[in-house]
Amino acid sequence: MFHPALFKGANVVVTGAGRGIGLEVARQFLDCGAHVLLHGGRTAATELPEFLEIAVAEARAHIVHADFLQQDGIATVARRAEDLFDQVDVLVNNAGTMVGRFPAGEITDAEYETVVRLNQTSVMEMTRALLPHLRRAPQAAIVNTVSISALTGGSPGSSIYSATKAFVATYSKALARELAPDAIRVNCVSPGTIETDFHQRYSSPEKLEATRKAIPLQRLGTAEDCAPAYLFLAAGSLSGYITGQVLEVNGGQLIC
Repeated sequence: MFHPALFKGANVVVTGAGRGIGLEVARQFLDCGAHVLLHGGRTAATELPEFLEIAVAEARAHIVHADFLQQDGIATVARRAEDLFDQVDVLVNNAGTMVGRFPAGEITDAEYETVVRLNQTSVMEMTRALLPHLRRAPQAAIVNTVSISALTGGSPGSSIYSATKAFVATYSKALARELAPDAIRVNCVSPGTIETDFHQRYSSPEKLEATRKAIPLQRLGTAEDCAPAYLFLAAGSLSGYITGQVLEVNGGQLIC
């Protein structure tokens, strides 16, 4: 549990915050005093979690919806951030998904372009769009979501998704060097197998159970397990000398 004033007065943008890890990251930033702009995905949810309803009513949280497959998707979020904040202290690039499992010999150009656009291009474009706002902060942080599959290559049908996550990890290391003179730190959180609707869509119960048995901690992760890593990497008081790193959150899965 972080101090409730850890991010007091900070302006935070979290993409892909409509559910799962992104939503929990946003919740924990709010709990620590931040003002948060949540990119809630393409369309509005029929019902907001209670904590978010309260934060919106108190003008501590703001929600924007945008489709990152559309030409103006990134710009929509960036414009909303500019309208709300005089500076951005933390950018969390969390938006992305596997889209589907596509065998290497069958994936179409459209499927390939969709996976790359959502997981790779959107991170670059959002970072580019918000860099002027990040540079206005005395010390800013970018935290990008990658995946254990960036190191392992993932499972069959996820080769392009895994490759995009590896791109983001390398891109983040390069950005860390480039943006260090601007006092902007760049790091990644790399979740392992996490119990969200991502795996409900793309993994069978049998596959998840086999994975669970292979994890030293003998359980799958949760969004609550992952979110503190984002706050740690975003907080200059906790990780001010850490940049260009990938923090693996996987219950020991990689040491098996």
